[in-house]
Amino acid sequence: MRVLVVEDEIYLAEAVQAGLRLEAIACDIVTDGDAALERLAVHGYDVVVLDRDIPGTHGDDVCRSIVERGLGCRVLMLTAAARLNEKVAGFELGADDYLTKPFDLAELVVRLRSLARRPAQAAPPVLEYAGLRLDPFRREVYRDGRYVGLSRKQFAVLEVLMTARGGVISAEDLLERAWDENADPFTNAVRITISGLRKRLGDPWVIQTVPGVGYRLIDPSADPSTGPGEKGTPR
Repeated sequence: MRVLVVEDEIYLAEAVQAGLRLEAIACDIVTDGDAALERLAVHGYDVVVLDRDIPGTHGDDVCRSIVERGLGCRVLMLTAAARLNEKVAGFELGADDYLTKPFDLAELVVRLRSLARRPAQAAPPVLEYAGLRLDPFRREVYRDGRYVGLSRKQFAVLEVLMTARGGVISAEDLLERAWDENADPFTNAVRITISGLRKRLGDPWVIQTVPGVGYRLIDPSADPSTGPGEKGTPR
């Protein structure tokens, strides 16, 4: 999951960013509405955490623009405006959720996970595919009932692959969805993370490299000809 935090209190924004990264959630931050609109025009986000009273373009107008442009990302308003009529106005603008300050980071994470499960085709709370079971709330992964300990980035990459349910995900898309804007587009971080993830998940490998295209999950029980190779391609 990739999140954009729009918050003019920089210390709060950085604290939220650090907390989300500990939960394997890629997070970018901006401090005004104009920068938010610019970032949204370039990157695809799953959720925008939006303060309403921000410099530049007002948060309400940022929310309205997201809805009118059909960007597909969810909006969670995170604001000190706590009166009932203010909450109602936020939802009327198109916000998907509303959390008032002060707040608990754990609650923000739960709400973000919930919102991320609401794309055009809603994802289930727990992802299961090819013998794998991934619980994003508990940050637990099991393979055939065996617990698998993963790093935060390995968990994030696996979550993207499992959401695709066998569809091919390019390295560029993985970099876009599991890393933040500071990631070098020419880095080999995706390849290294995939390699480590394969080893953690064990044999037979369930992550297949599609040469020149990207990566996808495969079900070894459905395709016994597929096994470990240098890049996890069919033997």
